Amino acid sequence: MNSKRLVIAILVLFVGVFITDFLIHGVWLKAVYKDTASLWRTEAEMTTRMGWMMFAQFLFAATFTVIWAAGFEAHRHLRCACLYGLFMGLFSQAMTIITYVVQPFPPSLAVKWFAAGVTQGLLLGVLVHLVYKNKPADGAATA
Repeated sequence: MNSKRLVIAILVLFVGVFITDFLIHGVWLKAVYKDTASLWRTEAEMTTRMGWMMFAQFLFAATFTVIWAAGFEAHRHLRCACLYGLFMGLFSQAMTIITYVVQPFPPSLAVKWFAAGVTQGLLLGVLVHLVYKNKPADGAATA
């Protein structure tokens, strides 16, 4: 594992998670959240907890990147990156199904969360593939 590339990839993926989460939740699903406001914290309450949200996004990006670097990066194929992202998206979205079972929110929201999460995983798989990849010198050093 290349530490410098790992740190850069984690930071890039953190930005990717932050941007895609904003597009998903702050733009696409904003009206749904407004219509179901009784189910959520107030905007002021969420704002006071934004540090926790960013920590969780960073933790997700770091975990996603380290698993890729430790076990999948050696394949260096876009197809592998897409499959990795797809399965990580499915893995993370299993919690959406569980949340739907125990919380009273519309099924359409669960479907949108699930689809958005799987799509986000796929995009992050491509992003980690593009950012954390061996350079020719790395391959020569290990050969």
